[in-house]
Amino acid sequence: MQRLLLLGLNHATAPLEVREKIAFSAEGRDRAVQALRTQFPQAEITLLSTCNRVELYAARQVHGQPRVEEMIAFLAQFHGIDAAQFSQHLYQKTDQSVVTHLFTVASSLDSMVLGETQILGQVREAYDAAKAQGATGALLNPLFQRAIAVGKEVMSATNIADGRVSVASVAVDYARRIFDSFTDKVVLSIGAGEMAALVVRGFAQLNPKRLLVCNRTHAKAVELAGQFGGEPVPFENLSDHLTAADIVLTSTGADKPIITAMQIAYLLKARRYRPLFLIDIALPRDVEAEAGKIDNIYLYNIDDFQKVVDETIEQRKDSVDSAMTIVNRQVEEFVSWQRAREMGPMIDRLSKRYHHLAAEELARTLHKLHGLGDAEKAHLEDLTRRIVNKLLHDPITMLRKSEGMHGSASQYLHALERLFHLEDNEGNEEVD
Repeated sequence: MQRLLLLGLNHATAPLEVREKIAFSAEGRDRAVQALRTQFPQAEITLLSTCNRVELYAARQVHGQPRVEEMIAFLAQFHGIDAAQFSQHLYQKTDQSVVTHLFTVASSLDSMVLGETQILGQVREAYDAAKAQGATGALLNPLFQRAIAVGKEVMSATNIADGRVSVASVAVDYARRIFDSFTDKVVLSIGAGEMAALVVRGFAQLNPKRLLVCNRTHAKAVELAGQFGGEPVPFENLSDHLTAADIVLTSTGADKPIITAMQIAYLLKARRYRPLFLIDIALPRDVEAEAGKIDNIYLYNIDDFQKVVDETIEQRKDSVDSAMTIVNRQVEEFVSWQRAREMGPMIDRLSKRYHHLAAEELARTLHKLHGLGDAEKAHLEDLTRRIVNKLLHDPITMLRKSEGMHGSASQYLHALERLFHLEDNEGNEEVD
């Protein structure tokens, strides 16, 4: 019998400087999943890492591995940091709580920007990556498949995604709060991934004087700039672009800052000390925090968007209620399915074990009785079978009707294993 375990942190439990310490690139995520599978070969593993969360999902046997402390130790060792730097920000969930949380995440109800659409793709990508490595199985496969389906249903059946739908769109809206007009502004977007594309699209609609697109792989910058009438510029000349820009939005996948405070300070004179607005929506951050302390440099990161985020929550209150109704229904259906999936084999083991024990005791008794004919022996065998069936009837019936009872399916099934001694039982125990 498998149990679910989730260990993670997000924008609500950990500040940006903590989240970036244990964030995973796509390549790092895949290495981490493989390492966990090597260390815990009996477990199923999926790792979700975005700009707002890092969550490690595991399915393992009752009392199996990895345990919470082992997952914490793994994160610390993988990133080469002390666990004390992040452990107090972690949350952990088990069984049905994991199901509810994942369905909520996939439906963007746990996102910083309520209703943002990018998270569903990130959940799918994390699952596909783990599945490709053989890290998912009988429990995580249906769990993530159902989570993706729930996210799609919420997006299509509610208005949760109306208006601002991503951190990128909030970043654009934040810039609009700062500037009245963009027709005289030079906007520089660094990065050419999905997040950068959303940013460039948003700023293109504001008709800036120039829209520069910069990326380490120049061909990607050319492609993205071409979609929105921007100008692709070489990454090697980043300092020149920073000198020309009024607004810089950056969202690369670099593992360390690409814009330093020293670099910005050096460019001030060339910029004639014009104000520079830096909006950093990368994780780990692309801009050193110290850059924001320089005069005329205004630095904002994803945790600075909370005011805009709060407005989206208020605007979508009715949609949230509708979305949660869908999530709760889907959780109940999944838990019922999981209970039935695990209950069938467990009931079969229970029945076989006790019919086997009864048959052994009957055989011992018959061995001591002499002169019984075949008819008498058949009556005793039938009596024994009916007694066992009657004894098992009530607990089996209660298990099958346990959907409305308190506690998760795994708790009842685990209790069944312990009460009736079904752990690793082969049906051949000796009875004194």
